[in-house]
Amino acid sequence: MDIVFQWLLLTAAVAAGWFVGRSGQSSSRADSVISDEESVRDRLQFLFTNYSDQAVENFVQSLAVTPDTVNLHLSIGAQFRQKGESDRAILIHQNLLARPELPSRFSPQVTYELALDYLAAGLLDRAEALLQELMGERNYGLRASSHLIELYQREKEWDKACDVARTLTVGAEDPGVNIQLAYLTCEKADEALNQDDRWRAQKLAREALEYDKTCVRATFILSKLQSRQGNYKAASSAVLKVFDQNPEFGPEAIDWLMNLEREHGDVSRLGKKLRKLYDNWPSTTLLLALVESVERSAGKSAAAELLREKLEVRPSVRGLLRLVEMTGFETGGSTDEGRLVRQIGQLLLSDRPLYRCVNCGFAGQQLHWLCPSCKHWETVRPIQGVEAE
Repeated sequence: MDIVFQWLLLTAAVAAGWFVGRSGQSSSRADSVISDEESVRDRLQFLFTNYSDQAVENFVQSLAVTPDTVNLHLSIGAQFRQKGESDRAILIHQNLLARPELPSRFSPQVTYELALDYLAAGLLDRAEALLQELMGERNYGLRASSHLIELYQREKEWDKACDVARTLTVGAEDPGVNIQLAYLTCEKADEALNQDDRWRAQKLAREALEYDKTCVRATFILSKLQSRQGNYKAASSAVLKVFDQNPEFGPEAIDWLMNLEREHGDVSRLGKKLRKLYDNWPSTTLLLALVESVERSAGKSAAAELLREKLEVRPSVRGLLRLVEMTGFETGGSTDEGRLVRQIGQLLLSDRPLYRCVNCGFAGQQLHWLCPSCKHWETVRPIQGVEAE
């Protein structure tokens, strides 16, 4: 089939789909948002997968720019972007903006689509300029601001990201905005802490808690500051506030607490406190910390008995491996069965993800405050279950 014939078929198919869609529309139309964009894109998806690129290219070049065809131009551009052909999408949207016959009410939408093209192509400076231009726009301002924050996060320009995020808090009731702003502020606090600028790090961490009092990362930063200043008891007390903020991050708090006590305190004195925490928010990490504390204060036999008791109610592979180790001590050495259980348990735990995003399902072995996949803050949490917490 030659290009001319393909082009004629493509034109006829798009025209038929377009007029069918138009016949189902009401006569009313929004000022700047094209209402049938998604349905047109669905029809174009079929055409893109069944006709050559050259046929599509010829069709686009011959398509006039009118209020009735802007939607087609935008949909074709979006299809190119989704196929990874950002350069072709850019040309379509640039051409639309340059056409004097483009109705002004469509300019924000075309500008927004072009900004998305630039983001997809990695042309961040150009995308930034267009997104800033759209920030105050009625229909696209919020979306533009969100993309702008994501761009600044990618570039680690935390001050700029905070500036944009603060504009979203004006008159907003979405708590997610304050969570985002709190974590952006924590990024700045972390940088200050790495530079040993303790006063600024403390100021920023407290500012983050003003934005969101449940921000566990700010609490960790304040605890690290106390530790760095030699206030180890204060550091231990501070990190335990995580259980009141978000107990899902309790295992992280317990790891930090136990490290502090092993180096600068007394693990054996934590027994009563750890029992209370475990009764309210049980986890494997917390149980193993409690067992270690009991072992230091009352011996291995008492600790092993406690571990058996708790594992019967809430079993875990990590807890079982610890029990096998302690049972080996009680019997005077490791048995063949014990070694086999340890080997199987270690295989089960090897390469298992320790954290999962509750928003998108991303999983990994490292805690990310910002999910690498969906770009949401504080959604990556320790995994719960027999093979995890």
